[in-house]
Amino acid sequence: MSKPIVGITMGDAAGIGPEIIVKALADPAVYQMCRPLVIGDAKMLERANRITRAGLSVSRVSDAGTAKYEHGVIDCLDLDLLPEDLPFGQVSAQAGDAAFRFLEKAIDLAKSGEIDAICTAPLNKEALHKGGHIYPGHTEILAELTNTKDVSMMLSAPKLRVIHVTTHVGLIDAVNMITPERVYKVIVMAHETLKKAGISSPKIAVCGINPHAGENGLFGYGEEEEKVVPAVRQAQQEGIDAVGPLPADTLFFRATRGDFDIVVAMYHDQGHGPVKVLGLEAGVNITVGLPIIRTSVDHGTAFDIAGKGVADELSMKEAIRQAVELAPKRA
Repeated sequence: MSKPIVGITMGDAAGIGPEIIVKALADPAVYQMCRPLVIGDAKMLERANRITRAGLSVSRVSDAGTAKYEHGVIDCLDLDLLPEDLPFGQVSAQAGDAAFRFLEKAIDLAKSGEIDAICTAPLNKEALHKGGHIYPGHTEILAELTNTKDVSMMLSAPKLRVIHVTTHVGLIDAVNMITPERVYKVIVMAHETLKKAGISSPKIAVCGINPHAGENGLFGYGEEEEKVVPAVRQAQQEGIDAVGPLPADTLFFRATRGDFDIVVAMYHDQGHGPVKVLGLEAGVNITVGLPIIRTSVDHGTAFDIAGKGVADELSMKEAIRQAVELAPKRA
């Protein structure tokens, strides 16, 4: 069985993306588990290689089939969109547009089967918008370019996985967007994703919306009974091991203790906060519901340290590992 080809997109090259990619690919263990192909700008990789003193070389390739995938040489599908002297740590339309183009190319390659998974370095939302691409982030781009209606963000850190019913919307809008249908779909996506990752019968815990999961109507206006309970019941009837709604303030502790394989969070900060407390450096973002595999680092562009060679590559290596774990197996 051949190793999967993982397309690694550079993200916003004014940030730490090129550096964490180079540092990750300096580790021979990455090449033992996959064939990494960077989709980005070769000049930015060469600059990052000098800054980090990784001692690698960069090979420009025309497609996934011509890459050598040998440790010591980074294979780069070079879109050549950026100037060699792109300033570090600055928002620019050019870098934002390039980040979009790198991802767009990777999606095309994944849809055609030329690569088996996508692993993304961070982009900057302000730069993305300046470049003419008005999306809240990676997840929404992936959904639109794969023509996918129902997607969700799953965060994975040491001892904790969280999947979200809503993400990049205001809290009032999030509550309005939570429906029994949406909660049910996210439970199913969690179940199916973990089964692909080798967990035969995932244990899924579903958060409430209000403090103490509403405490039988004491807090809120019956949102748990209206929006969450029917979804959990439907999932249970289909043989999915789901429980809830449960109080979020104690649920995450129970999940880190091993009581559950994944937590369904109702909104962005409910799920993101606990994960980032546990594992900002090693956290991974996984987009579920897509027809392709996509993982990402769980941190931003870190403009404040870009170009200094000090960025930690641990999240990138873990994102690559999880992309390999979820990727379809090649004969």
